[in-house]
Amino acid sequence: MPSLTPSSFRDLPPVVWTIFAGTIVNRLGYLVTPFLIFFLASRGVTGAETTYVLGALGAGNLLGPAVGGILADRVGRRPTMIIGLVGTAVAQGALFLAPGVWTMAAAALLISAAGSTVSPAASALLADAVDSERRRRAYALFGWGVNIGTAVAGVLGGYLAAHGYWLLFAVDAGSMLVYALVVTVRLKEPKRDRTPHPAGNGKDGIGYGVVLRDRLAMVLLPLLGIQLFVYSLTEVALPLAIHDSGLSPAVYGAMAAVNAILVVALQPFTTAWLSRFPQLAVQGAGSTLIAVGVALTGLADGIAGYAVSVVVWSLGEVVVAGIAAGIVANLAPAHARGRYQGAFSWIWGVARFAALTLGVTTYTTLGPTVLWWTALVAGTATAAATVALTKRVDARTAHELAA
Repeated sequence: MPSLTPSSFRDLPPVVWTIFAGTIVNRLGYLVTPFLIFFLASRGVTGAETTYVLGALGAGNLLGPAVGGILADRVGRRPTMIIGLVGTAVAQGALFLAPGVWTMAAAALLISAAGSTVSPAASALLADAVDSERRRRAYALFGWGVNIGTAVAGVLGGYLAAHGYWLLFAVDAGSMLVYALVVTVRLKEPKRDRTPHPAGNGKDGIGYGVVLRDRLAMVLLPLLGIQLFVYSLTEVALPLAIHDSGLSPAVYGAMAAVNAILVVALQPFTTAWLSRFPQLAVQGAGSTLIAVGVALTGLADGIAGYAVSVVVWSLGEVVVAGIAAGIVANLAPAHARGRYQGAFSWIWGVARFAALTLGVTTYTTLGPTVLWWTALVAGTATAAATVALTKRVDARTAHELAA
């Protein structure tokens, strides 16, 4: 039985720890986006014009992962990460200096597109560096770094914004460049098998055909996407519900703090303990917790009720940490790991975009009750369907290892 301490991560190679540390630094540079609306207002951008900038930001999150996955497989993981990080830093400066709405929208598109190319490359590099038995822990550590950096950024961002928005842009760009330097100096890219997998019948190409022809991946990825959509509602529907309850924005800030504290404190221990259980069963259980927690938002009518819902879905977030990315990595042929991670990251982007559009539209037109019931049914149904794929995933993983 694994130790219930963060020491269960100690057998991970230096590459994983470098990406973990770099990710914390990188996430400190996600300060502009949460305060983007306030920055735009300070520049005289109207509410209608703001939607163009935010729409461009969302579109970039759909473009970046697809490009990042291809580049990771074709030009390499490290070069792709460096291109994305430097490109994001440049885009941050362009957004701050942009003279009008359309140039701001173009810069916002570049920020999200360049920034989201990094994750598929980093995830593929993690898969290259560790065997299938340790991938879940590697991805969980990666996710833990994201949460630590995000939690610190939430506190730091408010302080910096009060002293000038230029500080947000400076820290964002600086952190991206620091991580790019870390990647350049510290990361070594393992030798990879670039030979197309026999299952590809020589039709691998340079795009995502290798993923689209993978029937198991085409079943699993949409199921994970729906689960990620339900989770993404915590970012958009929860603040709407808190606002409609007549509570202040400070309450949402407190709920975000509860989530951050639980995830940062519990994830290393939970990952170690749950590593002895089948991954898809744990994924299903965690996704069910998330769905139930999100649905409980509809029953909350005060701070205590919202706190209970946040605790439930936060525990689900802790449970599923690292599993989905690890499973996708195990399904991927070695030569196509970048594109498989790009496809998974793209699904993530679609889920968030759907939460921002379909989720909010459902909430405002059909009513909150419809949204909460949809989250509960969709989350639990896809969790069960994911567990049902256990035999197929296990058989496929064993085949890839044998190959």
